[in-house]
Amino acid sequence: MKRATKYIHAGSHPDPSTGAIMTPIYQTSTYVQDAPGVNKGYEYARSQNPTREALEEALAVIEEGKYGLAFGSGVAATDAIMKLLKPGDEVIAASDMYGGTYRLFSKIFSKFGIVFHYVDMGILQNIEERINNHTKLIWVETPTNPLMNIADIRGIASIAQKHGLIMCVDNTFASPALQNPLSLGADIVMHSATKYLGGHSDVIQGALVMNDKALRDELYFIQKSCGAVPGPMDCFLVLRGIKTLGIRMERHSQNGAAIAHFLRANPAVKKVYWPGFEDHPGHEIAKNQMKDFGGMISFELKLDTMEAARTLLSNTKLFSLAESLGGVESLINHPASMTHASIPRDERIKNGLSDTLIRLSVGIEDAEDLIADLDHAIQLTVTS
Repeated sequence: MKRATKYIHAGSHPDPSTGAIMTPIYQTSTYVQDAPGVNKGYEYARSQNPTREALEEALAVIEEGKYGLAFGSGVAATDAIMKLLKPGDEVIAASDMYGGTYRLFSKIFSKFGIVFHYVDMGILQNIEERINNHTKLIWVETPTNPLMNIADIRGIASIAQKHGLIMCVDNTFASPALQNPLSLGADIVMHSATKYLGGHSDVIQGALVMNDKALRDELYFIQKSCGAVPGPMDCFLVLRGIKTLGIRMERHSQNGAAIAHFLRANPAVKKVYWPGFEDHPGHEIAKNQMKDFGGMISFELKLDTMEAARTLLSNTKLFSLAESLGGVESLINHPASMTHASIPRDERIKNGLSDTLIRLSVGIEDAEDLIADLDHAIQLTVTS
């Protein structure tokens, strides 16, 4: 089945009782049993829900995996993976990654004796050097949030397999439409389904996909026992979002390329972070493991001051100033004070995340309108 067809039909089965083509929203907390222990496959909605099961099947199909699990948020999905570990275990993670993941690692799980090492994953030797007898997990983001660094999924998977480690890839920025880490050797793929999978800024949800049945069963036990599950309405919304994922990502990528080139050519812009540029350090790897370069871009102005950044951030009209990403509408974001504020400033600066970095989530509006909006805001910034 071709990719575009998968997005439409994954997890979709006409309702047997009515023939409804869309998966019903099974808004129930419990299920009637014929006798004690005799049921129709459902006992309690924290453990099973037909709408959630349809979504989990769809997640597995579009990520080219065997098993999907849905969670109440991307952080909840990440939390479940961390609960595979025990005190004394060590994790190697990217030095440039989503601030919420860093907060979960450094403020929550480090208190329980999990040790985290943050490295530049663009250099494979950095990972090898951190591996010891306590290492259990390699946590990868690619492209990274917000500096758009690229990690070699195949290369890191080879290292993980050699040492018997679990490798998880946060695939939120790329989405399954642009990148499939399981096919490149990863053990688990994590998504904040809030973003491109839902695609309409109207749901909070997370997802895990894997191929190993024992790993799936362990994560399902954590999902069921800890209870961070999404409701059926949220599952319905992500199922609906997946149906347009392919065509949306085509437009996100087209618009992203147009805006990245506009920004690079603008004399007021100092640097643009986007893996589609041929001189991007990870361009060749991105080209080999991604189908396109997506709609996420970060940049810095030559007027490298907080005043200039605030002026620009406050003067766009189509780019709304907000956290999150991946919706059909374009968003503009200031990582240092918003999505990555939980990372200490010294750590941010050390890893290249400046106080004046601006991040864009390019939507599917007309590219000319988006460019005009940014151009106007930049002109106001330069002349103010």
